[in-house]
Amino acid sequence: MSGPPILIVDDDQKVVALVRAYLQRAGFAVIGAADGETAERLIRDEDPRLVVLDVMLPRLDGLSLLRSLRERHHPVPVLLLSALGGPDERLAGLVDGADDYVAKPFSPAELVERVSAILRRTEGPGTDVLTFRDLRIDLARHDLERDGARIELTLAEYRLLVALVRARGRVLSRDQLLDELHGMGEADVPGRSIDVHIARLRGKLGRDQHYVATVRGVGYRVVEDQT
Repeated sequence: MSGPPILIVDDDQKVVALVRAYLQRAGFAVIGAADGETAERLIRDEDPRLVVLDVMLPRLDGLSLLRSLRERHHPVPVLLLSALGGPDERLAGLVDGADDYVAKPFSPAELVERVSAILRRTEGPGTDVLTFRDLRIDLARHDLERDGARIELTLAEYRLLVALVRARGRVLSRDQLLDELHGMGEADVPGRSIDVHIARLRGKLGRDQHYVATVRGVGYRVVEDQT
């Protein structure tokens, strides 16, 4: 992915680092801010694609910043992130112009999916497709095609392939890949299950086509060129 960065605004630097790592792994450029005033300046200067915005911030709180943006008709999509996760807080954020709301504690993998969904809605169909070598992944339909022929994948296989393609050659550990299966009842199973899913994925992609490489003792990565 390319284009302007995603802005993460949170005064907890551990949260910023965690969200940054997951978004970068998914192929997004990322910048961070620790307070609302800095975020306001970066929105003006950097023109981010999307803002992940904590509600409780020093100097200028998240809802005030959001209201200011919408009063000026600024179109940047905003995903609110807050420990205040009750219905009233969620409604207030959405009424003020947020595109989505995620309550803390949260799954980083789910947050990446929410970000991708917002961008698909706001940027149009051009963000719906990932391509890798001769593979075409339709993110909106959860379809995989090679040379126009559809390849049937399970949801687990599909999520793992998307994560690996988005990483673009970077190695993903088994723990990182397990995070991609969050919400599927897979979170507590041994990491060995990832090996099973990858083996099945390789079989469906064609064992003569070397798409996914094993990095011993670490995890997996996609192979940019067949060897």
